[in-house]
Amino acid sequence: MVLKKKKEIQVDAFFLDHHQLEKLQRFSKAEKQNLASLLLHCAQLRNGIQQIQCIKQIMSLVKQMDQDSAGDPMVKACLDVLGEMYFSLGAKNPLKKVLASSLNGLPGLLMVSAVQSFVCCLREELKTADVYLYRKVLDNLASCMEDFSLGRACIKNLFEEVLQFLQKLLLDIQEEIRKNHGNRIVQTQLMHDLLIAIKVSMMLIQKLQENIQGSRWKQSESFVWQSMCSLLKSSTNFLMDAMLLQTVQTTSGLAVILFTRAMYEPAEELPSLISDLLLGTVEHSGVPAWFVRNCGVLCTAQLPDSVRLFLCHGALAMLDWKNGSMGANGEKLLLDIASVLLSLSSEVKESSVATSLSRVLAIWTNSALAALVSGSPDLKIKLNGNSDIIGMLLEYIYTHWDHPLDAIRHQTKLIFKNLLQIHQTTIAGFNGKSDPFFARLIKHLLSLDWHVKGKYASLGCLVECVGAENILQLDRTIPVQILDVMSDQSLAPYASDLLETMFTNHKAHFTLGFQEGSWIDQWHNTWVSPLLVILCEGNHDQTTYIIDYYLPKLLRCSPDSLSYMIKILQASADANLGSCSTRGALGALMACLRTARAHGHLELSNIMSSGLVSTECIKQGLVHQHSQVCIDALGLLCETHRTTEIVSLEEMQLIQFFMMYNLNNQSPSIRQQIVSLLRKLFCRIQESSQVLYKLEQSKTKQELVENSTQMPPLRILQQYKDFMSSVCARLFEVLFPGSSHPTRFSALSILESIAEIFSAPKGPAQVFQLDQEIDSARVQTLIQCFASTFEEVKILAFRLLMKLRDVALNLQDSENLDLLFQAAIGLSTSTKPYDCVTASYLLNFLVYHEGLQRICLGKWLEHNPHMDENTSLSTVEKNTLAVIKLLLVNVEEEILQAKKSLLQAAASFPMYGRVHCITGALQQLPFNNLTLVSEWKEIVTSLILMSYSLSAVVSPVVQSSSPEGLIPMDSDPESASRLQMILHEIQPQDTNDYFMQTKVLKEHCKEESEKLSDQRPTKNICMEMRGKDRQVCDVTAQMVLVCCWRSMKEVSLLLGTLCKLLPSQTASEPSNGLITVEQVKNIGDYFKHHLLQSRHRGAFELAYAGFVQLTEMLSRCNIESLHKMPEHWLSCVLEEIKSCDPSSTLCATRRSAGIPFYIQALLASEPKKGKMDLLKMTMKELISLAAPLNESLSVIPQVHALNILRALYRDTRLGENIMPYVADGIKASILGFMSPVWAVRNSSTLLFSTLITRIFGVKRGKDENSKKNRCGHSPVYRCREMSGRALVPFVMANELPHTVLALLRGLPDSASHGMRQNTVHGTLLQVFHLLLSYLESNQFASLDFQQGLGDIITCLGTKLWLAKRLNPCLVTRAAYLDVLVMLSTHLEKFQKQGVTLIPGMQLLDFWEEMNRVISDSELVSGVPYSSAVPGLIQYLQSITKLVISVLSVTAGPDIQSCGSAAVKEMAKPSLSVVHLLHCEFHEVRLLALEAVLLWLKQSNSKKIAEGRGGLLCLLTDLEGTLLTMALKETNPQCFCKVLEILYNMDLRNVLPKTECSIKMNPSELLTWSLNLADISSSPEGQTIALKFASKLIIHHLQNHQHISEEVLKKWVQLIVYFCGDEQETEMLLAAAEVLKSITSFLLICKKLILGLSDTLDLWKCVILLLQNEDLVVRDAAADVIQVAQSEKKSNEGTEFAFRIVNAPMALDLAFGIVCELLQQWGEIHAGVPILLEWLLGDSDLQRDGETSALEEDDSLFDKGEVNFWAEKLTHVRQLSKHLLHLISVTHLTLPDHGELNHLSRTALDQAQRIEHLLGALPPVPEFSRTPEFTRLAIQKERISVCLKILNLLKPDDTCKNENLEK
Repeated sequence: MVLKKKKEIQVDAFFLDHHQLEKLQRFSKAEKQNLASLLLHCAQLRNGIQQIQCIKQIMSLVKQMDQDSAGDPMVKACLDVLGEMYFSLGAKNPLKKVLASSLNGLPGLLMVSAVQSFVCCLREELKTADVYLYRKVLDNLASCMEDFSLGRACIKNLFEEVLQFLQKLLLDIQEEIRKNHGNRIVQTQLMHDLLIAIKVSMMLIQKLQENIQGSRWKQSESFVWQSMCSLLKSSTNFLMDAMLLQTVQTTSGLAVILFTRAMYEPAEELPSLISDLLLGTVEHSGVPAWFVRNCGVLCTAQLPDSVRLFLCHGALAMLDWKNGSMGANGEKLLLDIASVLLSLSSEVKESSVATSLSRVLAIWTNSALAALVSGSPDLKIKLNGNSDIIGMLLEYIYTHWDHPLDAIRHQTKLIFKNLLQIHQTTIAGFNGKSDPFFARLIKHLLSLDWHVKGKYASLGCLVECVGAENILQLDRTIPVQILDVMSDQSLAPYASDLLETMFTNHKAHFTLGFQEGSWIDQWHNTWVSPLLVILCEGNHDQTTYIIDYYLPKLLRCSPDSLSYMIKILQASADANLGSCSTRGALGALMACLRTARAHGHLELSNIMSSGLVSTECIKQGLVHQHSQVCIDALGLLCETHRTTEIVSLEEMQLIQFFMMYNLNNQSPSIRQQIVSLLRKLFCRIQESSQVLYKLEQSKTKQELVENSTQMPPLRILQQYKDFMSSVCARLFEVLFPGSSHPTRFSALSILESIAEIFSAPKGPAQVFQLDQEIDSARVQTLIQCFASTFEEVKILAFRLLMKLRDVALNLQDSENLDLLFQAAIGLSTSTKPYDCVTASYLLNFLVYHEGLQRICLGKWLEHNPHMDENTSLSTVEKNTLAVIKLLLVNVEEEILQAKKSLLQAAASFPMYGRVHCITGALQQLPFNNLTLVSEWKEIVTSLILMSYSLSAVVSPVVQSSSPEGLIPMDSDPESASRLQMILHEIQPQDTNDYFMQTKVLKEHCKEESEKLSDQRPTKNICMEMRGKDRQVCDVTAQMVLVCCWRSMKEVSLLLGTLCKLLPSQTASEPSNGLITVEQVKNIGDYFKHHLLQSRHRGAFELAYAGFVQLTEMLSRCNIESLHKMPEHWLSCVLEEIKSCDPSSTLCATRRSAGIPFYIQALLASEPKKGKMDLLKMTMKELISLAAPLNESLSVIPQVHALNILRALYRDTRLGENIMPYVADGIKASILGFMSPVWAVRNSSTLLFSTLITRIFGVKRGKDENSKKNRCGHSPVYRCREMSGRALVPFVMANELPHTVLALLRGLPDSASHGMRQNTVHGTLLQVFHLLLSYLESNQFASLDFQQGLGDIITCLGTKLWLAKRLNPCLVTRAAYLDVLVMLSTHLEKFQKQGVTLIPGMQLLDFWEEMNRVISDSELVSGVPYSSAVPGLIQYLQSITKLVISVLSVTAGPDIQSCGSAAVKEMAKPSLSVVHLLHCEFHEVRLLALEAVLLWLKQSNSKKIAEGRGGLLCLLTDLEGTLLTMALKETNPQCFCKVLEILYNMDLRNVLPKTECSIKMNPSELLTWSLNLADISSSPEGQTIALKFASKLIIHHLQNHQHISEEVLKKWVQLIVYFCGDEQETEMLLAAAEVLKSITSFLLICKKLILGLSDTLDLWKCVILLLQNEDLVVRDAAADVIQVAQSEKKSNEGTEFAFRIVNAPMALDLAFGIVCELLQQWGEIHAGVPILLEWLLGDSDLQRDGETSALEEDDSLFDKGEVNFWAEKLTHVRQLSKHLLHLISVTHLTLPDHGELNHLSRTALDQAQRIEHLLGALPPVPEFSRTPEFTRLAIQKERISVCLKILNLLKPDDTCKNENLEK
């Protein structure tokens, strides 16, 4: 469902002048309507649409007049007025078109009279002499020639005058452009006028050809001929003028050909002339003199490339290519144009010219198709698919089909499509299936990788030519291959388009050739079945893009396939519910249903009523663990094809259910989708309610009863109202204290949607209005959202309050208003940076209150009675002015104080907060509609001066050499001396010498602090700070820095905001502007100064933000002195960079600091549609500096240039305009690598990195085949490694085996004295990566692959000495072994897949050779080296991998099933797994253990059949070895791996061997493992030990073996410890896995095994994990609930139970399960108090009270406890809901319960303490003490709920079980 805004048509009304009105009044008659009176009435209307209706009425009256009326003076006067009116209207005014269409049908004599009137008007128009008024005349001329017979008649009558006018106009505009050189805005406007003038000239010649037909006008003395010559000359000049816009040059190229064609004789020679012009072979003797006079500049041998391109375009567009009218010369021209265009394609650089070229090539293919219809046989041969031109065109297509510009990619597709048609046209009796050209194309395209984007569109074109079935016969897996590619979003649209082309064509093929229904199964198997498999099991990205791009197209092609999808998915939905990472069948079903309903293929009510999909199924989808499944289920409910479809009650209930569990989603994209989908639902409610209101009004009650099929409209409307009210209640309810950021974002965003959609009544009535749901508590809730630590929450709350401001402000009493205002003013000077943001939002809200001046501002500022007198003054303007004045007074006073002591300012009143609030207040003012202009002028002037003053105070710190770490105190005298130099540089006006000299912190600081604590400081805070401890001093230094650079930031933003006020000043009324030109210039100089001198990145980045606002304003400004400022600044800074002046203050370090930002801002503001002169000039200068010809010059300009170029290449705003300079940039960066200066090399490297990203963001060139890599022989090990990987992309797939063989043959045959091991190593690394690429290319089905692999194996055998002791270098031995391991592994994989690549005997020979290599290794004979020998560990690892690989092959089914004992013996390796496990090197043991673990997991999986042999034979009798290793292993990694293997083994095999192996019984083993979990030094060791211990405990309990209570208690406490919030994710996940494993046996057992307390402790762990901040942990914990719910479903036999659920739903279910279990266990009396303790929590209020005072001095940026997910009150409310339900169901009372009484006393004590602490907080603590206030508010609700339940449990509480569910 797409929501579209209805476009309102704007029609400007016309007005008649006094003279015209008098003329009409003279003829109008009051008593009866005539033409004049109607026209007069029309002119008096002020609504353009009404005037249109009136004009239609007038013209119908005119058409009814008889022929005699033509001479009536009244009619003549009216026609005169209509003519004047027509020419006065704007070109785009619909009135003009209505007049033209109405006047087209005038009767004969009236038409003559009308022509006379219009000719007079047009003649007056042609007298226009002002260049800047020409545009209106041109528009009128164009209108007259466009489907307006009357207008065309006028121009025909005035043909010569129009020609003369156009001739003069072109010359005048050309001269005016020259005069305005430098004024880009005026020049651009004039060029657009010139463009229209050329188009009108062409239109004149094309539309009025009869005026220039015949030979009379071609006489040289005729006026028309001379005018035509002038037009031709002007057009030629424009074509050659590179300073004009490209569109002007292009159109001039069209005009030159058009005018020449009209004038040239004989016409058949024209193609030859154009060919000569394009090829530069014009001979003057053969060209007419008039052409040489007017177009002589085109007759040169070297025309610019762009001119040749535009002439090609002109020839293709303006000549007639049909019917062979131009003969052989025309065919030659067609071929010449192709040659010229293809030669230009390799030369053009600018993106705009490249785009034009691709468009002209596409036009050429269309012209070629037209010419071929009647072309000669010779032309058909030259345009055949095998011809050179077509080959070159294909080359162009392959080079440009992945171009970064959309336009070029689109044109490339068109060229390819037309190229196929050209080939088809050249061949008689064409057959696409057997055509060799098509066969070659298809083979080539299919051989390309699927990441080549151009492949898709080209294949799509071929499918249309040869049919999908013919391509599928070549490879049936193509649909699956394309679907696999769709995990990449950049490829998904291309892939889906190709798939659509293929399945649509395939269906059409079946429909034509087969009977109905006989083919559908085959079609489904090809196109639908692969889709369903991926939707169920595919990764998130792949499924998302397939649903977005592919599924809608498939359903559009075959809507009936939906029932097939539903049937298949429903059958497996219950078994395959999905997981947190896969959608499963249920998720796939939701996606299909959602897409089908959104595109109109499905009615939800039908499938639900028919039982195809149940409500429970949708509910499960709405709370699925996979977020996207939830979104799809929600989309199914919200998205419909019809926006007025009634929302059913069932849908509304499902939406309410969804909102209970999904608002708290951490994914921003999911939250955005939720808001978007609910918005669609609300729009449906709004629009369908309007239909229902109209239906209710239009029918009688009797009709409603007779016609209603469901329920009366009023009842549905009431349901809507109740639903919306409950939704709003839920949304406000979740904005409770401590609610998470995701929840708040979701709730506020949805509320904002509701406020927008249900705003003002639209139609008969409004079904719902949000402001009616608002009360003071809800307003207060929204205001409290300003205290959120996330600004987006503040923004949403503010926007919502603005939409509700009338009701929100009315609900604010005076006292609350004053408190909020005081809080805002206090926060504006807080030392916490985020507090001033809160203050700004508060003030921006409060300025809308009418009583703000009276209630809040009266005590601060003098009252101005003049404001009360001004009734037109808006409340916002008045209040904003007063608030800014107040803030300005305060900040000016604080600046004075800061001049005395910057430290005191930073610690007590950092000034940036005030400035931030001023900027915020200014930004919401309507500056184009202010009343108090003079007052605002004063304020603006004061603000600018204040900004300069503040900047002067703080800038010395920001611009110092070390702004980030300015701490003028140290404990080391040597460090202090280094600081002295920085401090000397700064020297701000600070009277307390804080910045004048360094301080050395003494050991006796503490004693001094104690002495000073009793004395009051006499000067300022700095005195107090001197004696404090080191930590406090550090914070103070941070405060100083933050104060300074934040102040700079806010000053920059304020000045940038003030610059935007300039457009309000017009040239005619300069006094009305709030800011003067001089002030803007000063602000520009300020920005220039700070951007070029700041060293702190934060400072210049934020100055940049303000400077961009200024430059963008200047680029649009029509004041010339300001408009030219960016150009002047740019020239100055480039000169300063070039000058190398020693006195220059430009920063050459820190990547040139702010200089690149400064130049970026200046260039980015240049209009993109212009010629980009500033960019061209700047790039030319910078590239010459970056790659200087003279090395003796200073390197500083070079460093600056490299850094600036890097910034410009990274700037996306410059777009494709920067691409022509990329090659020069690459050259400069590479040359810079060779500089002896580090700064140049560093900047060059950074530039090179940026350019590589810029170039290869999109793959632009073809693959290259380079077999030579110099880097592979590098003496640098890392370089050789990288070169091995780097070579792979350069070798094409079909060249891989030849390249690998060539590299292998280049290796030495034996050890020799001169052998270079570096070369051998580099070669082997290249072989490794190339061979890996080859083996993973999925081409192994081809014979070429098998032959190539056989050759490689044979060649490897000849170089085996490199893997043996004959090779003394361990590194190259290891590299060779790595190649063998990789080959061995892949051969084994192919065997398992049943693919035979090489003959059996060759394979056995290979394994035998591998065993010889192993036997020859040091692993068998013993290692004679120490571990310090280079390459030893690497070699041992490689040989171990080979042993493991061969062992795995030996255990494989092929060898085991072989009857030959000799074969088995031949393949059997000489080393066993046990041998490897006993190796002294832990690297070997680790690899062996990893292999054992992998084999164990494979043997445990269901895919490996049980039985002897296979992998099990490798694992036989390892238990004892592993148990021994567990006790003796010293390496932590090996130890963890041993434990993991034991954990994965069957304990029935392990435990019997503990006594003999490690002298422990099973109980002692359990104790040992629990101790490990408790004391292990690594989290990995702890986690695996806990899992192993837990498995032992379950095994003992299931086998009824005794475990002591102490051991069980310790185990439970360990799990509790593992679930602590502070634990690492790995430990939390281990705890979740353990809890899942014990769920069935211990957590939901029918009888308690562990005891109530321990079991509930474990359940509390589950609940804690479900509230963890980490989504992975929550999902793991939700698996516990899945197990519990699945058991419940199978045990109770219920049809439905929630299983795969998200964490919020799992939490709710967990509490419900616990309460049910208490009933089942009969432990309600003992269990309820424990649950009440959970409810009350363990808050230490005494600690809270003591620490609250310290919080103020926490770290400067510490925002307190930031909550991303967990919500204590959600957990409290869910638990209390289930407890109340339990009490209600069981009628529970707990008389004289000691624990209950203790709980009551504790709760009451806490309640009193909470009230005391809340009372002690300052006014509006939600802003000033947010964390503490939130904690107390949460605890207050917990205590309240707990006390409520405790009261219900008392026996004397009567009627307690009534209304418990409220």
